[in-house]
This record gives sequence, structure tokens and C-alpha cells, in this order.
Amino acid sequence: MWLFNSSVGKKVLMSVTGLALVLFLLFHMSMNLVAIFSTEGYNMICEFLGANWYALVGTAGLAVLVVVHFVYAFILTMQNRKARGNQRYAVVEKPKGVEWASQNMLVLGIVVILGLGLHLFNFWAKMQLPEVLHMLGMHVEYADMSKVADGSFYIANTFQCPVYAVLYAVWLAGLWFHLTHGFWSAIQTLGVNNKVWFCRWKAIGNVIVTLIVLGFFVVVVAGYFGCGALGEIVIPCSTPCGIGC
Repeated sequence: MWLFNSSVGKKVLMSVTGLALVLFLLFHMSMNLVAIFSTEGYNMICEFLGANWYALVGTAGLAVLVVVHFVYAFILTMQNRKARGNQRYAVVEKPKGVEWASQNMLVLGIVVILGLGLHLFNFWAKMQLPEVLHMLGMHVEYADMSKVADGSFYIANTFQCPVYAVLYAVWLAGLWFHLTHGFWSAIQTLGVNNKVWFCRWKAIGNVIVTLIVLGFFVVVVAGYFGCGALGEIVIPCSTPCGIGC
């Protein structure tokens, strides 16, 4: 099937899954901003998206999108490198008109993957995963079951750690570069080649991606400095981020 076997098909799959992930990030960012204004409201959203069948189906679908996107991105990158052969080592200057992100998408992709792993460790592994394991009758020792829907606590607890705050800032910077290039590249792959509309979609993509990254960054800063409703959360001294106890 051309969609899976040809280079064009792989690029289409990567583009569609990438744009779908951008939409998810937009939703996720909007959801996280609620924590700054109302911890109760944010926790209600977390409970709604807990170990319910629709949330689990959505999580599984999201995992498929991530795997497909990055697997095909890696395959296409390796194919391009193999096709260039030794010629890629002869290039010592940046080609005119080629963005830095375009030449470093593999590195940026690795940064995004590592950041995703950190994010899953800090949030998903302490919230939805323990609920699922508990539903399956498995004893969960590492997680506090009373806080599996307390997303506001985990935001404050995570970002009060300077190390985590810096790591997330680096991740978000890499995510911005990855998405700004990836968005217009996906649009181009899907057939928007008209110079006028391509420029417009590129500008729209830059605005959307910048809003997404800024939204996440605001949450990190709010968690670190205890701004808004997040400042009302008390972090126990027993937690790794119980700073200033």
C-alpha cells in the first residue's frame, strides 16, 4: 500500500499525525491554564480524564499517533541520509533558505521524545496509570491514590523544583522549533503549494505553535513562583519538591 510503502505515503502519514498532535497540544495547553485560576476546576477536568473508558481510548489513540509520527519521521530521516551518502559530510555551510530547524529535526525530535518521557513520569505515571493498575487489581505502592486526580498538586510539586522547571523550559524551546518547522512542512506535504496561501498557513502555524508553547511555559512559571491558585497549594516536606520546609 503506497501510504505505508512509498516515501510520499510516509510523509503524508507523518504530516497528518503531526497536525493531529498539534491539535491535542492546543487542547492540553488550554486545559492546563485552568490550574492557574482554579485548582478545583482543573482537578475536575483531571477526574473527567482519569481511568474512564473514553479517556483510555483517547490515551491509546494518542499513543498510536505519537508512535506512528516518530517512527516514520525516523525512517524518512534515515532514508534521506542514506540517499545523500557521503555528500552530507561535504556540506560545511548552511544552504541558503534552509531553516536551522529543518536541518536538525532529528535532534529536536529526540529532545521532544525525552521531554515527553519526563512529562509521562511526572504526571501520567502518577495519575492515570495508578488508576488503571488499581482497576486491574494490582497493588500500587509508589503512588498516592488519594491524589490521582489532583493534577494541581502535581503541577505545583513538579515545577517548584528548579531542575524540573529548567528541563521543561528546554523541552518547550525544542518543541517550538520542532513544531514551527513541522507545521508548515506538513501543510506543504498535504498539497498547499500556492505561494500566497502557503505563506499564510506558515504564519498561522507560527502563531498557533507560539501560543501553545507560551501557554505551557506560563504554567511552568506559575508553578515555580506559586502564582494564582497554584500558590495556595502546600507541598509536604516529604515530597522531593518540598522546598523551604
